Amino acid sequence: MLLFGLLFVAVFGGAVAESPRERTSLNAGWRFSRFTSNPDSLSYAALKQWILPSSNDFITREKYQRPSGTPPGSDVEYVQSSFDDSEWDPVNLPHDWAIKGPFGAPGVSGSEGKLPYNGVGWYRKTIALESEDVKSGKQLYLDIDGAMSYASVWLNGILVGGWPYGYNSFRLDLTPYAKSGKNFLAIRLENAPNSSRWYPGAGLYRNVWLIKSNAIHIAQYGTKVTTPSVSAEQATVDLNVIVENNSNSSKKVDLITEIYELDAATGKAVGSTKARFDSLSISVAGGTKQVLNSTVALTNPKLWGPPPTQTPNQYVAISTLSTGANGTVDQYETRFGVRTIGYDGTKGLLVNGEPVYVQGVCNHHDLGSLGAAFNVRAAERQLEMLLEMGTNALRTSHNMPAPELLDLADRYGIMVMGETFDTWKTQKVVNDYHLLWDEWHEADMRSYVRRERNHPSIIAWSIGNEMPDQSSAAGATIGKELQDIARQEDGTRQSTAGLNNAGPTTELAKVLEIIGLNYQGEGKGNSWTSTYPTWHNAFPNKMIWGSETASTVSSRGTYLFPVTPNKTAIVGGAGSEDNAKQYVSSYELYHPSWAASPDKVFEQQDNFPYVAGEFVWTGWDYIGEPTPYDTQSRSSYFGIIDLAGFKKDRFWLYQARWRPEVPVAHLLPHWTWPNRTGQVTPVHVFTSGDEAELFINGKSAGRKKTEKSSYRLRWDNVTYTPGEIIVVAYKNGEKWAEDARKTAGSAAKLNVTADRTTISNDGYDLSFITIAVQDEDGEVVPEASNSISFSVSGPGEIVSTDNGDPTDMVAFPSTTRKAFSGLALAIVRSKPGSSGSIKVSASSNGLTGGEVTVQAG
Repeated sequence: MLLFGLLFVAVFGGAVAESPRERTSLNAGWRFSRFTSNPDSLSYAALKQWILPSSNDFITREKYQRPSGTPPGSDVEYVQSSFDDSEWDPVNLPHDWAIKGPFGAPGVSGSEGKLPYNGVGWYRKTIALESEDVKSGKQLYLDIDGAMSYASVWLNGILVGGWPYGYNSFRLDLTPYAKSGKNFLAIRLENAPNSSRWYPGAGLYRNVWLIKSNAIHIAQYGTKVTTPSVSAEQATVDLNVIVENNSNSSKKVDLITEIYELDAATGKAVGSTKARFDSLSISVAGGTKQVLNSTVALTNPKLWGPPPTQTPNQYVAISTLSTGANGTVDQYETRFGVRTIGYDGTKGLLVNGEPVYVQGVCNHHDLGSLGAAFNVRAAERQLEMLLEMGTNALRTSHNMPAPELLDLADRYGIMVMGETFDTWKTQKVVNDYHLLWDEWHEADMRSYVRRERNHPSIIAWSIGNEMPDQSSAAGATIGKELQDIARQEDGTRQSTAGLNNAGPTTELAKVLEIIGLNYQGEGKGNSWTSTYPTWHNAFPNKMIWGSETASTVSSRGTYLFPVTPNKTAIVGGAGSEDNAKQYVSSYELYHPSWAASPDKVFEQQDNFPYVAGEFVWTGWDYIGEPTPYDTQSRSSYFGIIDLAGFKKDRFWLYQARWRPEVPVAHLLPHWTWPNRTGQVTPVHVFTSGDEAELFINGKSAGRKKTEKSSYRLRWDNVTYTPGEIIVVAYKNGEKWAEDARKTAGSAAKLNVTADRTTISNDGYDLSFITIAVQDEDGEVVPEASNSISFSVSGPGEIVSTDNGDPTDMVAFPSTTRKAFSGLALAIVRSKPGSSGSIKVSASSNGLTGGEVTVQAG
C-alpha cells in the first residue's frame, strides 16, 4: 500500500479531482550536528513518559497519558528558534550521518562496520505554515519513515513525541503546537554502541513528510483491502476504511471508493472505473474513529503474481470522503493486488493456485557506500540485479524496510518475507531491542503490519530471527502474541520465524504457522544430517522453508590454492583464506561452521521436495558482520553480489539453478597467473547445461556431465600455462553456452561505463559508474589494484566510491579509490534542478584515463 496525499490527482469518469489532503516532502534544508558525548543532558529515560503516548493507536492495553506540566527539553538551546545553527552541517534527507566515516570509530566494532554511528545527533529545520494550515478544523502530521534511533521531536520548543525503534515508521500530531508563519522543528536521535549486530546506520535515514488534512479524514494506514475469493471471472474485494474525526462535534460523512488499474510505469490510476463500492454513510462522533466495511465484485481481474510465469498487475482503490456542508474533505489512495496465497505442507507456496518455488535472498537495509540513507534508484538497482540472477523473493533482514522498497517489490513481482525483530526479550548485544521490548513490541509489530498489509508482495510475516528465547516457554508465549497481532491486523498471511536452534518439540514450533529453518535443513557445517524430515514428520501440514541458507563467504575475484575436493568446506582450512590480506577464496565452496556451500544446499533441498524454497544469506554484501574477519574488516563476505554491486562468481551458480532457461556457462578462476606456470590450478564451470567440454589453449581437457542437483563441473587437475581457456556447454546434445578466460597483459588503460547515461535532475537519481583496469587489448587485468582518481564536470557530483573489497578502509566519499580485482565504482548524482551533461573522468598514474557522459534533465 502506498498512501498519497501530495496534491493527489485522481481520475473519476474523466473528471479530475484534487484531494484536500497534502503530503509534502520535508527532506530539504536541514541543519545537523553530531555529538560523541551527550550535549543536552537528555535521555530516553527522561523523555519516555512523553514519548510513549505516540504508540497509542497501536496498542490494545490501556492508553498512555501525556504527563501534565512542561515536558523535558524545552530549555535545551537546540529546540529554540533563537539558536544559531549556521555552523552546523547543511543536509538533505534521507541522511546517514555515519556513512562518511572515517572507519575505525572509537567504541564501534567491526561487526557494526567500524563507522561512527554512535552518539547524539540533532536535526533542525524551519517549516513555514499559512494561517489556513493552522486554523480550526485542520490537522498537521509529521510522518517519519525511519529515524535511527530513539527519536524525540520538538516543535516550537515543545516536545511532541517520538519513537525509539529505528527501523519503524511513525506519525506525530503537530496540530496542538503549530502556529502561522515560521515553525521550528528539532529532532534528537541517540545511538548507543553495541546496539546492533551489523551496521544500523544513523540519522534521519528515510523520508520525512508533512501531512495536512481536514479534521475528519481517513486515518493513518486507514484502509485494508483483501480479496477472499478469486477466480478468472471474478474477484471479491473487501474494503475496510477507518474514518477519524478530530473535531469537537459529530460529523456525518459519505464514502465512495472506486477501483482503477494501476499503471506500473507511472504509478497512476489509468482507464475507466473497474469497480465501484456502494456509497456508505456514517456519523462519526468528535474525537473518535469509525470503521466502514464494503464489498464489491471485480470482473475479469488481472492477477498479481511473480514472474516469469505470472504478472505483477496492480489496482488502486481511490476513496473519497465528503460531508454535505463541506463537500470533499479527504481522498485516499490504496494500491493493492488481486491474488491468493496458499501454504501447503507438501506442495509449498501456492500463488494463485500455482506452486512457486521460493528463490529468495536475505538483504540488510544498507545500500553499500550510500549507507542506510534510502535511495529509490540504489534499491531498484539491487533488485534488478537479483531478478537477473533469478531471485523471486526477498527477506528484509532483520527489520522493517523502507516503504518504497515494498513499492518496488510490488512493481517487479518480488515476494517478500516482511521481518520485524532480530531479538525479543533476551539480548544478543547489550543495547539492542530487548531494552524496548516490554513497552514497544506491540506497537512496533502492529504498526508495521498495518502499514504494509495491502502490499501484494508480502507473502509472510516474520516475527523474529534466531531469538535467544526461541526454545523457552516464554518464547512460545511471545511468538503467539506476535502472530496473533499479525492475524488481527491482516489475517490473510501466515507468520514465520528464523529458527536456528529450536527443534520440532519446542512450544514455539507448535505455535508458528510456517516453519522457518536457519541452516538446519542442510546440515550445519560438514554435517549432512538434515532436520527437514524431522520437522515434516512432526508438522506434515505446515509449510517449511529455509529462512536462512548457505552463508557462503568469498572475496570477489580472489582464488586461493589448494582447492578443497569437497562440495562444501568450513572456512579456515588450507586454501580457503588469505589471513594476511583478509581474503576468502572465490571458488564459492567455503563457509562458517554453521553454514553450507550452495552446492550442498541445492542437493539437500532437492532431497526433500516438500521444502518450499530458500532465502540465501545474503543477496548483497552489507556493512558490518565481516565473518571470518570480524575484528579487522568493514563489511561482509556473504553476498552473492559485493558491496559495490559487482557480481561474484556465485551469481552465475545461482542463475544456473534459478533460471535454467538462460544459457549459462561461467568459468573460474581468471587465467592470469605469472607465478603459477606448471602448477595445478583447478578450473570450475557453473552451467545450466547438462554437460560441458573444457579447452586449454585449444586442446580438450575432457567433457564432463553434471550430476543431479549440481550446476558445477570441476577440472581439478589442470596445470596452468598462459593463454586461453574456453568452455563449451551443451544441453540435450546441442551447444548451449560458451565462456572464455585469457591471460591478460600489463595494466594499460581505464574503461569507464555507466549503468544509465540519462538520469533525472531531482538530486536523488543516480548513475553507477564502473571503472575496469584493462590491458592494451581490452582484457580486464584480474588482480589490478591501481589507485584511481575520479572527477566530475558539469551539473553533477560524486556521492561515493567503492570497490567491493571488505578490507578497504578508505572513507566512502573519497574520490580516490584502489581497484579491487580490476574494478572500482563511482556513484554520481545530478545537482538538484540543474540540467546538462555530467562528464565523469577516471585517471591513474601510468594508465590511459577514461570518461563517460551522463545526461541530467
